[in-house]
Amino acid sequence: MMLQLSVFILQVTVFSCVHIHNVTQKCLEDTEGFLSELHNDRPSKYAMLMYDAFGKMGSDVVGGNVNRPGSLQECLLVHGPAFNGQFCQVFLKQESIQYFVDICVPGSCNEDEVQALVVYNVFQKDGTSLIPPIPSMLLIQSAQAIYKTQCFAGTVSKDFSAVICLFLCCLLMILPLLASIYITGIKWKRQRGISPGVNLALNSNLTHYGTLSSSQCAQTDCRAPETTQTACGKAKGEDCLYDCLQSFSLQRTTAGVLNTASNGQSYLCLNGIRILSLLWIISGHSVQLSVWNNIDNDKRWKEAVEKNPLYIFSFSGPVYLAVDTFLLLGGLLSAKSLLASIEATDDKLSPALVAKFLFKRFKRVQPLQLFIVCLVIGLFSVIPKGPFWVIVEDQILSCKTYWWSNLLLINNLLDISDVCAPWTWYLSIDFQFFISTPLLIFIYRLNKYALLAVASFFLVTSCLSSALLTTLLHLPVHQPTTQDYETYFQYYYNKPYTRYGPYLVGILVGIFMKTKQCNLLNHKWKVAVGWASCLSIMALLVGLAYALRGVPSHPSVPHSLYQGLHRTLWAMSVAWIILACEEGYGGLVNRILSLNMWIPLSNISFACYLIHPVLIILYNGKQETAIHYTDLNFFYLFMGHTALTVTSGYILTVLIERPFSFLKSCSK
Repeated sequence: MMLQLSVFILQVTVFSCVHIHNVTQKCLEDTEGFLSELHNDRPSKYAMLMYDAFGKMGSDVVGGNVNRPGSLQECLLVHGPAFNGQFCQVFLKQESIQYFVDICVPGSCNEDEVQALVVYNVFQKDGTSLIPPIPSMLLIQSAQAIYKTQCFAGTVSKDFSAVICLFLCCLLMILPLLASIYITGIKWKRQRGISPGVNLALNSNLTHYGTLSSSQCAQTDCRAPETTQTACGKAKGEDCLYDCLQSFSLQRTTAGVLNTASNGQSYLCLNGIRILSLLWIISGHSVQLSVWNNIDNDKRWKEAVEKNPLYIFSFSGPVYLAVDTFLLLGGLLSAKSLLASIEATDDKLSPALVAKFLFKRFKRVQPLQLFIVCLVIGLFSVIPKGPFWVIVEDQILSCKTYWWSNLLLINNLLDISDVCAPWTWYLSIDFQFFISTPLLIFIYRLNKYALLAVASFFLVTSCLSSALLTTLLHLPVHQPTTQDYETYFQYYYNKPYTRYGPYLVGILVGIFMKTKQCNLLNHKWKVAVGWASCLSIMALLVGLAYALRGVPSHPSVPHSLYQGLHRTLWAMSVAWIILACEEGYGGLVNRILSLNMWIPLSNISFACYLIHPVLIILYNGKQETAIHYTDLNFFYLFMGHTALTVTSGYILTVLIERPFSFLKSCSK
């Protein structure tokens, strides 16, 4: 009894001290009432729930289990005498370890007051802190340093920008459904024959609606009666409306998406390369976004996985090489597309053709990217928060502030902490490189040797930039999982001057394959040397990624050489595989990469790339306990994320991506 009285007197003394620091009397009284209840032999239910909702220290702290997630749902069930429960997170640091502790406090306290109460160690039971530091036996320094506190509201806050974004997302997804119903109704009326005297063609490019067709109007004399001219104007307007609605209708957008027939498609092996690279990225992100945020054994993961080449498909492996493969494919297809457009316009590379070429690409990527930005703002803002919601909060804030950088396709040039939907940096850098394709094609048409000189200059510049940055900033060759990642991303990973090599290789390969007069591989010894070199280089690049994995503490020549050359060498190796497959020397590799099953997946791959991080972040953010890494757990996560990605990718392809790609001007 005397001990309890002493503790109570100590708490009152502390409260008096805190009061000087602008903690309201209401907050003090409610907190005192909660702590006083804990000293009773039979505490009130609300106090028991609040205490139980606190995050507790778990086992295997040495293995990385340092975060202490509490129970958000339990805290929100608290209804005290004069307050409700409020769920807060306190972010602490001991030595180099940063972690958070979830606590349940009276709703009458704001974030600053909660932080003040934690600083003065008010939250105690029987003289023991409810937020104890990591024991000194596990760390040399047991003193805690608090650097942030955040509290979660029990209800979703009403945000105007989130509501607008959510409304636009819903509208864009509903519009194709409404258009489909409308088109179905029109076709049904046609089949019933509304006006037998008028030719009711079922062709999707003609529309009559029981009036004159636009083709008939074109043949009508301009001196025809006014009623005829009015009918013509109405027919053209209806044609325009019909074409626009048909562009959005599911009857058109779903056609051919799941078709596995090649239909004479060239470069079939690209489908397999694209999908295998996408699966590699999804696998890496499934681990990366969890390791950075909420696994309870990250040290065990690093010990078992990070240096083991058997985990090449995990984030421990060089997953980033899949992005270089995408850049190679982007350069190859951009060159092929532009050369084909030039051939179709009497072999002329005019400014108008270049403008059309660039606008077509912009229209190709932007509708779906802006939809994803709006989805991040709208969906993430209205979903109730959880213990691991920090990364989601950062995304919401960045997208609300810097959405315009995604619109202008320059978000890779911003500070890394300001990038909205960080995975969309690839779209920005790809479009920036895409702009260079007409320039290189123009130089090629002037003089092939001039193209070789310019390409060599760009290639050497890109490689040197990567090597020098690695030397000066002591960068690792792999995406780090430590505090060094900000420097790595800020100055190297998503910058055009360090990533141009693979795209340039793709442009050169695209020009060669489009304009070559005969096969390059006309001797078996060339094929043998090519395959041996290709596979050896790829194996060496993967192996060196593990050998040079650490963050160098001083300028390192091996790190700099690898960083400067490995992306371009990887792109050259993949380019060889494409060339060998196209010239009939791919063998088993070509048969696998050219399987028809890759075609429908390739049709939805763009949407899959954009949506899969949203699904992973949402899954991780809604966890109420930390994820435990095991090979089986993360294999199931990868399979689940992949299945949801493919399903969501198909939906977004037919509802968002394809309608805008089919949409044409109605001004004609």
